[in-house]
Amino acid sequence: MSTIKVFKDQSANSIFIEDANGAQFLNSLQATLDSNDLVQIEDLAKSFQIVSNALHTDFIDENDNPYPGTANDVCNELNAIFQTSGTSTENPPTITSPLGINLTQGEVLNYELTADFGVGYEWDLSNVPSVTTVDGNVRKLIGGASLTTGEYAIPVKAINYNGEDSQIIELSVGNPAFANTKSVNFNNNDWLGANAGILQDVLGRSSNGAGASDAWTIYFFFKAGTASNASQTILYFGNQDVANQGAIQIKYNGSLNRLEMRYGSNNNRLNFFSAQDSIPVGEWKQVVITYDGGTTGVASGSIDDYYGRFKFFIDGTDVTDTNIKTHSNFGYSDSIQAQNFRVGRYNNGQSMRNNCRVDELAIWDSDMSGSVLPDLYNNGNPFDLMSFFVQPKHWWRMGDNDQYPYLFDYGFNQNCIFVMNNMTSSDIVNDVP
Repeated sequence: MSTIKVFKDQSANSIFIEDANGAQFLNSLQATLDSNDLVQIEDLAKSFQIVSNALHTDFIDENDNPYPGTANDVCNELNAIFQTSGTSTENPPTITSPLGINLTQGEVLNYELTADFGVGYEWDLSNVPSVTTVDGNVRKLIGGASLTTGEYAIPVKAINYNGEDSQIIELSVGNPAFANTKSVNFNNNDWLGANAGILQDVLGRSSNGAGASDAWTIYFFFKAGTASNASQTILYFGNQDVANQGAIQIKYNGSLNRLEMRYGSNNNRLNFFSAQDSIPVGEWKQVVITYDGGTTGVASGSIDDYYGRFKFFIDGTDVTDTNIKTHSNFGYSDSIQAQNFRVGRYNNGQSMRNNCRVDELAIWDSDMSGSVLPDLYNNGNPFDLMSFFVQPKHWWRMGDNDQYPYLFDYGFNQNCIFVMNNMTSSDIVNDVP
């Protein structure tokens, strides 16, 4: 036996009728009996029969209780309900629920429209494709978890037979609160690889440094593992042929517990070494390295100028002047081409070992070595870099909101994804600065 639920929805000030065609809000209704005592319900305003030839025993209230009595009793009871519905003959509807909704990205919307004297409701959800009404309650909106941050306009109407109220609800989707809970752990032969070509205009260059257009800043947190190997690559960008072509190699020396960087090729390069024990085992350190985009070789009388193109910061302290600096053939004057972009591996090895960890890797296409460094250091606490007044072009959270084996780019460009190689999901660990 099928049932038809009929009751008055007090909050909507209208009648709710549920049948095989779903739920509808209606007004100006009349129930009648035909010669066979079958119930008909008609919308008088539209001259449309919405229930036809129903048994009086099919009707139930909002608590699923049958309306009692004979067919005539049920028909009279329905009309009594219908006569208490509707609106004053003089009152159009007025929307009373808030017209502003605040939502955090990833959160599910749960909003219910209310209106005085409202009978029917119409939404325009074309701007919010992941938002929908609830089956059985057209006034209620749900969904929206996939919406990106921004402002969304949702037109809505409340309608009765005396008029309508049209409003626009403004949905504001904001960024979720920043939380840093993950980093990536590296053992021998573990490494991350990404499309280097995406960063050609950031870390690459076409000649001997054109100035500010070739500048960059590299930012990350690093925790040294227990291996004493002297060449453990943290980051590598550049050509596969490192003997003759240019590359950037940032590495950890586990023998001297220090940070090192090579800029150029094996035959022509600049070398930088932080002080011994400046990167102690088992301690998180924030590292920032900047390049002003200027020339880096190969005039013998300009070597100090070439060294001065780069600055190094460990935990917010400028260690540039205390670095050891050396060179091969007075630096490097050629291009840096985007062939490889890796974390944890050089061209053919020199991997990080024994639980080295990296977190919050970010890259800017400008030299950030000025007065903003204290803000970037933030007392050693990672923070939402997209809230920084100069947003990074690329930013990898290193586990937070990532999906193994992919580490997503949360920077301004959002287009460079690392793939974890020789690793498992357990290499995304709950250890952070």
